[in-house]
Amino acid sequence: MVKQRLVIILAVAAIWIFAIAARFRPNHVVTAGEPQRTNTQRRQTEGYGPPVQLGVLQDAAVNESSGIVASRANPGLFWTHNDSGDGPFVYAFDRQGKSRGVWRVSGASARDWEDIAAGPGPEPNRSYLYAGDIGDNGSKRTTIEIYRFVEPTIVPADAAARKSKPLLTAAAETIRLRYPDGSHDAETLLVHPVSGDVYVITKELLGSAGVYKAKAPLDPQRTVTLTHAGDISIPSLLGGFVTGGDISPDGRRVAICDYTQGYELVIGSGKPFDEIWKQSIKTLRLGSRKQGEAIAYRLDGKALLTTSEGVHSPLIEIVRR
Repeated sequence: MVKQRLVIILAVAAIWIFAIAARFRPNHVVTAGEPQRTNTQRRQTEGYGPPVQLGVLQDAAVNESSGIVASRANPGLFWTHNDSGDGPFVYAFDRQGKSRGVWRVSGASARDWEDIAAGPGPEPNRSYLYAGDIGDNGSKRTTIEIYRFVEPTIVPADAAARKSKPLLTAAAETIRLRYPDGSHDAETLLVHPVSGDVYVITKELLGSAGVYKAKAPLDPQRTVTLTHAGDISIPSLLGGFVTGGDISPDGRRVAICDYTQGYELVIGSGKPFDEIWKQSIKTLRLGSRKQGEAIAYRLDGKALLTTSEGVHSPLIEIVRR
């Protein structure tokens, strides 16, 4: 027991050292409209331009943005949600961070929502949102839940909706998942844009993060046992500390993040998607974030956007070169 406590203390200390070091690392964020610095004046991300702050999330009810995804039904808009402690709400916003409405997810509860994804579902040619109730800090849950519901179509009048008086989504289906090897904490939910396969990436203090897969179609009438699809070790002090992720709309890229920076894996055209977990990982500089837990591809797949925890979180974008 003493040895176990020592490991936990050392791991937590390492997290704080890593986070503090990252905050003092040169990682400039360009404000939208600000002249960009020359290549000799800034640190480049691998394959991406410098981070640019587009705005801030203006809805003060979004105080712990823990997931982000580009809307498929409403091009140019995005969805986010809070971490544990909030209800089953999703918040829409535009590229400047301006609120475009708040929805309560009908039939859902919120124990520890950690990420959100978009993808196909039961009805063809419709976009679905997937809210991942997958957090488990104590690694005690026997199952985790994914709430799948038809993505709302947003009209201008919806911007007036707030958390105190939200709109209501279509009824959500509850998809229950079980790990094949015991409980895990996780903060990353991915949905493949073509197959609809669901991926959960665990958050590990020590060692590699596990990638677990639930193959579509997903049956809400039974508990689905995930399969182990691979492992990821990000090039940081804590190799498995993954806090968010997304699959690009073309299904060829995966972006993940930790509290301070991002990472990307790329698969060649024509290769099976699950080969992506064996690819080399590129590091992405995401700018200064208080506590980054969310990353998503833009709808065209040519850029990544991130948010952070805290009220009026900066909305940051990096564009692929």
